[in-house]
Amino acid sequence: MKAKRQVKTHMAPHETVESRIIHLIREKGPLTGAQLCAAAGDDEIVLWRACRLSEKLQVFTVGRRYLRLDRNVEGFARLSPSIMREFLTYSVIGLREELPSVRQRAEQIASHIKEVSREKEGLARTLLSALLSEFQPGFPLHERACFIIAGDIVYGMAHDVPRPERSTRKMVKGSDIDLVVVVDDAFPREFMERLDTLIYQEKQKLIMTPHLREEIDYIVKDLARVREQLAFDTFKHMLACKILQEGLLIYGSENLFNQIKAMLHSRGIVEKLTGMEHQAHAFRKKAERYLLREAPERIKEENLFYFYPAEESEEFE
Repeated sequence: MKAKRQVKTHMAPHETVESRIIHLIREKGPLTGAQLCAAAGDDEIVLWRACRLSEKLQVFTVGRRYLRLDRNVEGFARLSPSIMREFLTYSVIGLREELPSVRQRAEQIASHIKEVSREKEGLARTLLSALLSEFQPGFPLHERACFIIAGDIVYGMAHDVPRPERSTRKMVKGSDIDLVVVVDDAFPREFMERLDTLIYQEKQKLIMTPHLREEIDYIVKDLARVREQLAFDTFKHMLACKILQEGLLIYGSENLFNQIKAMLHSRGIVEKLTGMEHQAHAFRKKAERYLLREAPERIKEENLFYFYPAEESEEFE
């Protein structure tokens, strides 16, 4: 596998890194992982290791971990946020002797990510409102389709850290908005195409509007396609089922949405995904043990994916 980056090998010894972190925190107070990396100028893995191995530092992480599928992992199951994203965005580093200030900063971070999640969900609803006003007049879309939001937002874990969007490489504001639209078996094909076009137009507006710069990943599919994916026999089918299982209805037919959820249960998909989540927790423990045990300069290139995020974009391609 091609790694996203190499681990720097010219870092100072662990004790020196730890002492520099302690000095920065005494000077600036508790820091997020991203703030620490910016201030210290060291590699993320090196700083993460130093913080985790230190007896003087406290790493306080907010939010929750949840299943993410990754082709590069045996069994496909890993956790989100990745070790790196969890450290940079959802963790606060402080001194053990000053735990109250660390907790206070962590509460601020937790409040912020919940607010970001609410704002992104609100933006998705606004997008749908604009889209529906342009759809076929008189067509009962709310009875024939369900609009499902998934990903970081449904876990209250969306972030707003700038990152490049995959296709245009323009900078967008953090977590994307994952939207799955499922229509019933009798939904006209030309209306599906119209719906796809309207969502794509809104997607382009979100990316290009300077004060928004949000990315939406979406797919429009019919119930027949969902039934195919319930076979759960390929990575793409597993990914589609996982997204449907975690998804929440934000507009449209409750009956259709509940039918999809019932299908996931009846085919044993929910149970399988629960098993994969347990597997993912075991993989995280293995990955952390490896990254903490091996010296940074000895971490093999093919194992860097332990630390870095994975994308779940295939369902939306």
